[in-house]
Amino acid sequence: MPDSAPAVRPARLELTPDLAARLRGELGPLADEAVDSIIAEVPAYARLDSHDGGLLREAVTLALGAFLTLVGQQVDASVPIAPSTSGAYDLGRGEARSGRSLDALLAAYHIGARVSWRRLSRVVAQEGVSAAAVGAFAELVFAYIDALSAASVAGHSDEIAKTGRARERYLDRLAEALAAGAPDAELDAAAERAVWSPPSTLTAVVLPGASATQVRHLFDDRSLLGSGEAVGLDDDTAVLFVPDVRDRARVRRILAEHGASIGPARPWREARCSLLRAVRGRGLASWPGESVDTDDRLADLVLTADPEALDELRTRVLAPLQGAREATRPVLEETLRSWLLHRGRRADVAADLHVHPQTVRYRMGLVRDCFGDALDDPRTVLALVVALGAPRAQR
Repeated sequence: MPDSAPAVRPARLELTPDLAARLRGELGPLADEAVDSIIAEVPAYARLDSHDGGLLREAVTLALGAFLTLVGQQVDASVPIAPSTSGAYDLGRGEARSGRSLDALLAAYHIGARVSWRRLSRVVAQEGVSAAAVGAFAELVFAYIDALSAASVAGHSDEIAKTGRARERYLDRLAEALAAGAPDAELDAAAERAVWSPPSTLTAVVLPGASATQVRHLFDDRSLLGSGEAVGLDDDTAVLFVPDVRDRARVRRILAEHGASIGPARPWREARCSLLRAVRGRGLASWPGESVDTDDRLADLVLTADPEALDELRTRVLAPLQGAREATRPVLEETLRSWLLHRGRRADVAADLHVHPQTVRYRMGLVRDCFGDALDDPRTVLALVVALGAPRAQR
């Protein structure tokens, strides 16, 4: 029987002394660029201090240095040597202990691979290496980094399995205590057990559970997730307690189309206040999937704080319109609302309702026939503004 076909391995890249020296000269700048890119693009690394940043730079430099050594020795550089994989495994464990997620770690590896290939391939191409050899080099680079990332994933998973599950339970309990408005002493103890560093503020975001899982990694790693009855919500609804939100516009962009309601920032022990407002804000969405920032809807929240009282007020102050024809009442009501909100400016009312100014004049004549001198009474005007000022979805 003929011998089995040999396994196909990546072509070798012969490193001349000059090429090897140039590649090694890139390691320092490459490590700096990789770490800077990771910090800029992965939120979980945004707070990396100089010490941890230095350790990460050192790890990148050593790993790629080992890779170049393997290439230079003409062995299979797609299979890292034991010290490299051991170091990657320990890196994964350390990232787990630091509280960074597996998604964040893999994102960091993805960015590192991209930066490494961009810089190293440029040097190789400048040496006039053939296209085939450049392609083989790319295969080696990515296979090597894939192997390192796999080792880091294993380390991260093992560390999480060892300590993470217990911490996750404590974090869940902390989220539940915040949602319940537990006493300060209880919250402090829960945060200590969870090894959770309290921020200055927390902002509650109420949204569908599936969306919460999808976007959680885009926020601060200290964000707390609670869902279902444990935090007083429906089974398919969750709350994210997001620390120290300073850019609400960014939060709105992330949550667009997720059907979220964003509460106000509150001192972290008062997160329940933010949660309660976020829950009320869900009723302000005018279409499924619309996200609501309650900071922009304070007037609407006030107007809808007591729906029963609002209904009674509307019935009472709009009673004079009962004198108009039934088919005309909704038109007159909408015209009166616009007239009040635009302070009687006929042209603005016409633009708002997409009608001619004369139509506005005619309709307001009918309204005045119903209300008489009451429209000149400030108390009546105030009651009408409140009754008609609620969002259309609430009326």
